[in-house]
Amino acid sequence: MSTITITPFYKFSRMKITEHHYLPDEKYLRLSLAPDARTTARCPHCGAACPTVHSWYERPVRDLDLADCRVVLDCRLRKTHCTACGSIVVEACEAVDAYKRVTPRMALYVHGLCKWMSLSDAARHVGLDWKTVRDIDKAFLEKRFSEPDYSGLRVLAVDEIAVKKGHRYMTVVLDYLTGRVVWMGEDRKQATLEAFFDALTPAQRAGIIAIAMDMWPAFIAAAQAKIPQAAIVFDPFHVIKMFGKVIDDVRIAEAKAASETNKDVYKGTKYLLLKNRENLTGQERERVKELLALNETLCMMDILREKLKKIWTYRSRGWAARALDEWCALALSLNRRPLTQFVKMLQRRRAGILNHCRHPIHTSKLEGVNNKIKVIKRKAYGFHDLRYFQLKVYQAFAP
Repeated sequence: MSTITITPFYKFSRMKITEHHYLPDEKYLRLSLAPDARTTARCPHCGAACPTVHSWYERPVRDLDLADCRVVLDCRLRKTHCTACGSIVVEACEAVDAYKRVTPRMALYVHGLCKWMSLSDAARHVGLDWKTVRDIDKAFLEKRFSEPDYSGLRVLAVDEIAVKKGHRYMTVVLDYLTGRVVWMGEDRKQATLEAFFDALTPAQRAGIIAIAMDMWPAFIAAAQAKIPQAAIVFDPFHVIKMFGKVIDDVRIAEAKAASETNKDVYKGTKYLLLKNRENLTGQERERVKELLALNETLCMMDILREKLKKIWTYRSRGWAARALDEWCALALSLNRRPLTQFVKMLQRRRAGILNHCRHPIHTSKLEGVNNKIKVIKRKAYGFHDLRYFQLKVYQAFAP
């Protein structure tokens, strides 16, 4: 007599298989699961024994596939009156959690798939609805990341990322030293970042010594209000990017003032002037040389851009301050309105630029994080549930 059996794969405590139905054409296996008559039902909340059966509760539950067969467990459970809790409850069962349509081990398997696959791919693979797959994955993520870890924060980087069309953003806070995404919040207002700082204890806020960011006023105001002791450090990338717009405004003005014979020289040079010189091709380099030889103002703008980059290379605050003053004086000598406005902005944000000497940090690490977050968003074709999106980001950058 054959002793081969599938029972060892379905050994749930205090439960037994009563019958099974196998449909080979449909690759479908249905197992009936019932309580062992020798056991006493237990309350799922307090664990107390409940000897009195009030009624019976039946529910189909999806389990892990067996080979290439879909497996469904028809669970027949006892509904009892718990004298300790004073309520009527369905007995605790290892095979199924309350209000769940999949077994715990099936849920764990789905959660593992969702770490590497999109929701739709995971749903097709296991034969479940994508919303069910999302809820399973979200429940595991909530269990792990519902209590954020703010310990050991010393240096932060802050930036925003677009999550939907129509200027819908989320603020991202990065632990600069470990590369861990510490927090994400909807929108990019002052109140958004202040909500993060309010979640910290006074000791944790006092431990932050520096924070890298762009010149977004809302972030600056939040940092100054909540962590006044921390040095605000402005990222060179965003400052150079802002100066690129100034260069283009000046280029447009110079092109309008140029004679008809020279107007063709200005055409198609917008991005050539903004490119780093080492990235120009031979033909592009010749076009830039021709333009700069023709227009002294644009030649000076090109020099100013290179000098502006070098301010962030100083490690002495005094030398950096002198270089910044010289740069502003040279820029003002050109007497161009866009340039004058840019100089005034630099002078208002002077402290944040010079703080780079003491804290040589920037948001380039966070820009890399943002790129990975965008990949997560594209992989899922966007997220309707921003909380789930937030949890997926925490998972991607968890230690």
